[in-house]
Amino acid sequence: MKIRGLIKVLLVGFLLVGLAAPFTFMPPPEYKAPLKTTTSDLAKSEQKAVAVKKPKTIKEKPLHDVKLPDFASIRDIATKKKRFFDFIQPAVAKQNQRLLQTRQKLEYWLEQITLEIGLTETEQAELAKLAKRYRVNKHSSTLQKIDELLERVDIIPESLVLVQAANESAWGTSRFARIGLNFFGIWCYQPKCGMVPNGRNEGAKHEVAAFDSVDDAVKGYFRNINTHNAYMVFRSIRSQLRAHNQPLDAEILATGLLPYSERGAHYVLDITDMLRHNQRFFAYEDTSTHLSD
Repeated sequence: MKIRGLIKVLLVGFLLVGLAAPFTFMPPPEYKAPLKTTTSDLAKSEQKAVAVKKPKTIKEKPLHDVKLPDFASIRDIATKKKRFFDFIQPAVAKQNQRLLQTRQKLEYWLEQITLEIGLTETEQAELAKLAKRYRVNKHSSTLQKIDELLERVDIIPESLVLVQAANESAWGTSRFARIGLNFFGIWCYQPKCGMVPNGRNEGAKHEVAAFDSVDDAVKGYFRNINTHNAYMVFRSIRSQLRAHNQPLDAEILATGLLPYSERGAHYVLDITDMLRHNQRFFAYEDTSTHLSD
């Protein structure tokens, strides 16, 4: 009996083991080891990196001999602004003085015409040169020429000129300012007259004008505003302010600069914003319209 009982126990044990065996000894799922980067793999990767060389950056040489301050290296914002305005301001003041002198001459000629005295041959020749320079119709009468010139030969507030220069040149750090002294984004259309803009549309022929001096750059800006048909509204506003003996207010005049940028009204808002935020730098500005002593 004891032996039979033992046999039964063993049979039951073997049966249980047999039933469990297929699951207990089932091989685990296939194990995939993570990929390892060997030293040779790293070497190959480095070789590929060396093979793909970055294109060399060719440093563009300035098209002028002017020593520009390194505005980009000035970290303090107020210092950078003052340095920039101080750098451009003398050329602006000089140009405005020249315009006032010419304007004074035109006012004298207008008085002569009004008194029916007329102009001398020398004065007529000088008037003809001015008419050509400022794109006034050469077939107009003497009086018409003088009237038209008085609308064109006039000053632009220093603050407005300086703020536009800052806006267009990124405070003197732009490529066009550094390489070509172009602080105002003025274009030219003759081959090799300046710098070819990056990303210029295929077939386009315009370049960004290059200047030999800051004086020339400022003169180019004034010529643009005072002669181009796009700024007739600007000149009309200025003329109206003069007619009513009002100061030539920079913010009011800025409203005539809609065509200056493709951004239109947004550009004008930027300029008026800059005028307000930088007012402390223009505390010296004389908004009168007369020659200084």
